Amino acid sequence: MTAAAPSALRESLRERKKRRTRQALIDTALELFTQRGFGGVTLDELCEEVEVSKRTFFRTFTSKEDVAMAPDQDLWRAFLGELETAEPDGLPVVELGRDALLAALERMDDEGWTRRLLLSRRLAERTPSMGAHGLQFCEATTQQALEILHRRFGLGAPGDLRPRLAVDMLIAAFRGAVAGWVAQAEEADGVGGASRTQGEPPPRHDLAARLREAIAALPESLALTTTST
Repeated sequence: MTAAAPSALRESLRERKKRRTRQALIDTALELFTQRGFGGVTLDELCEEVEVSKRTFFRTFTSKEDVAMAPDQDLWRAFLGELETAEPDGLPVVELGRDALLAALERMDDEGWTRRLLLSRRLAERTPSMGAHGLQFCEATTQQALEILHRRFGLGAPGDLRPRLAVDMLIAAFRGAVAGWVAQAEEADGVGGASRTQGEPPPRHDLAARLREAIAALPESLALTTTST
């Protein structure tokens, strides 16, 4: 027992250091990309600013796009964790996913997360390579969610598109909620220039409320009909 304690302590210290380094890379990257533009900051410059080697960077992230989209990706990784432990309770899949996503949002308890998400979203709007990276991450996350739904709840027999469509609708609702949340921030800030970093983002509970509204609107959107005008 006494021999294991120092080893456990060292492991804990290493993990805390890794988390601090990761957070420093995310915060610094988002600030620099916002100030200079995504293409105006090299990976060497980012690593020099944080005082880490490129080898350390690549132990945590795969690219500049990866670090710039970390706030989004952290949320969806937490979502997968919540879905893994969710109790079905007879809920429709979209509602089960909604509850898992809202629980994941609650786990984003670092007060700086909303600001990082806002900066990341603003960058993504004007950085095509971030959009491509986001699509890849979204597809990978969707496949992982479908695997969980199949393994834990027996959903997703061959040829059954409903689980995929449910996950796609959940993602679409989240995107709509975030778009409205970012627009709310822009309106509050007076829509400054592309390099603006001032202003506080809307609180996290505003994003959660928008997400609930978007998911509640899904059945209505499916019932829309067209008429001649």
